[in-house]
Amino acid sequence: MTSSPNLHGAALMVAGMTSFTLSDACMKALGTAMPLSQSLLLRGAAVTLILALVLGRALAEPVGRRDWGIMLLRAAAEAGAAWFFFLALARMPLANLSAVMQASPLAITLAAWPVLGQRVGAGRLLAILGGLAGVLLIVRPGAEGWGWPVCQALGSVACVTVRDLASRGLGPKVPTPLVVLVTGAGVALSGALVAPFQGGWVALDGRAALLLAATTVFVMGGYGGITAAMRRGEVSFVAPFRYAGLLVAIVVGVAAFGTFPDSPTLLGAGVVVATGLFTLLREARRPRPEEEAAPGV
Repeated sequence: MTSSPNLHGAALMVAGMTSFTLSDACMKALGTAMPLSQSLLLRGAAVTLILALVLGRALAEPVGRRDWGIMLLRAAAEAGAAWFFFLALARMPLANLSAVMQASPLAITLAAWPVLGQRVGAGRLLAILGGLAGVLLIVRPGAEGWGWPVCQALGSVACVTVRDLASRGLGPKVPTPLVVLVTGAGVALSGALVAPFQGGWVALDGRAALLLAATTVFVMGGYGGITAAMRRGEVSFVAPFRYAGLLVAIVVGVAAFGTFPDSPTLLGAGVVVATGLFTLLREARRPRPEEEAAPGV
């Protein structure tokens, strides 16, 4: 298969969504062990500290005012996405919530047309709609669990759309780890602001500390993978590979929470996989101009 920026972007997106889903599973396993604000504050602070140590002197490199504005917008959008998502996750199975979140590839791709001027070809739009049809087979509108939690999930979709489109506006010299650091700091700040309204601080036991450490590692992988993917490939090609997170969520739901998918769910997952393979094969066979270096990855 011929390599291209789009295929690299697709691989980064799959890796990022897998990492994000594992992070979400750790957060769900934390359950009510601590308030959500404390979890987000500790996780965001750990991400910020780790990446600050990794970047070291690179933090002193000048970054333009425009890029700082974009990074702050991304951080605010990510904080909103996290709060909407985890509020919904407290009342929905992980696989169902992940399925609702798969409306984001369609939202991102369609928003990229007016915002970024990227036209969406018929083949790519067909693949996105096919994947969305698979998602609808899984969640089956009208089934139990639809209501306010789904509205919260759609709020997260809107925030994710803003976050991912903002990534395209970053200058090529802005390193992805710096973008992830600012994002983590924004989520930590949102937790600190809400913490006074969610009760007192809860001491961590061994299990909670281990889950918190795991979700921190996974969320860094998720931030980095998705940010790099959106900067690497075309939005209309890369965005549908967010569907990989749904498949991982189904597997994790079975393994960790004992929620085995029914036949329509498995059929829907099959449709999602088929549309992803169709998109990959179509891209691999498409003639393309000479590749350009990936910006800022």
